[in-house]
Amino acid sequence: MDLSGRVAVVTGSGRGLGLAYAKGLADAGAAVVVNDVDAGAAGAAVEEIVDAGGRAVAEVVAVGTAEAADALVARAVDEFGRLDVMVTNAGVLRDRVLWKMTDEDFDAVVGVHLRGTFTCARAAAVRFRAQGTGGRLILVGSPAGQRGNFGQTNYSAAKAGVVGFARTWAMELARAKVTVNAVVPVAATAMTETIPALQPYVEALRSGEPVPPFARRVLAFGTPEDAAGVVVFLASDAAEDITGQAVGIGGDRLSLWTHPTQVVAAYADGGWSADAIAETWPTVFAAHEQVVGERLPEQAS
Repeated sequence: MDLSGRVAVVTGSGRGLGLAYAKGLADAGAAVVVNDVDAGAAGAAVEEIVDAGGRAVAEVVAVGTAEAADALVARAVDEFGRLDVMVTNAGVLRDRVLWKMTDEDFDAVVGVHLRGTFTCARAAAVRFRAQGTGGRLILVGSPAGQRGNFGQTNYSAAKAGVVGFARTWAMELARAKVTVNAVVPVAATAMTETIPALQPYVEALRSGEPVPPFARRVLAFGTPEDAAGVVVFLASDAAEDITGQAVGIGGDRLSLWTHPTQVVAAYADGGWSADAIAETWPTVFAAHEQVVGERLPEQAS
């Protein structure tokens, strides 16, 4: 992929998945605005990209407000003359079960993931429309937003909203030749290292050992670098006709998520009473009830 002449902003790119996305875009030739709340991490990321022959600058700001989003777009334009790609990756976790989650826990996560995606995408869309040459919005979702996850009321809701953003903005920005897609990654990061089923593979990576095929294929679990290719692809001309999609990536697996759809329906003349629903549910609907949460398979012994 050749992204020479393109300019990208990647939020939350001081480490983890965001850093992998920023490095992937820079390796393909794009100039990158690295963003993080940690000045040291942002500076180190820029140094790594520049040392590898890429172009990058840091903008240290907490994503969420309109002012922060405007600052990120302005930095791209001031430094590199334009903006072509906005990757909304920044995120935080405040995991607690529903009855223990505080308003502050909820607001912190929704403020970064959902409001941060909204404000950054809005600022980018304004710039894309002004330039008149199209653009790419690449929004980072999560399997938790697709299926739910225990203890992640705030995170799951925000990530589900991110995919809703992608579907809606794909329609709204089509005339401006702006594509909008969500990426649903799985990788070894601070946000996945607490999942018990993935612990052995996280430890393997920390020890410098390869992730076994079962994890890479069946669990779609790998390194952040494994998830970077799809972001580079979606930023490229090869993806100019792809929009409104939720694309899964992780380990050796690339996938496409469906949107919610009706799986079964029944009809009653005059409508449904509670008694009629109770009578019909076991025979028509029960077999089609949907699972909740990620059901990670166990490796055969």
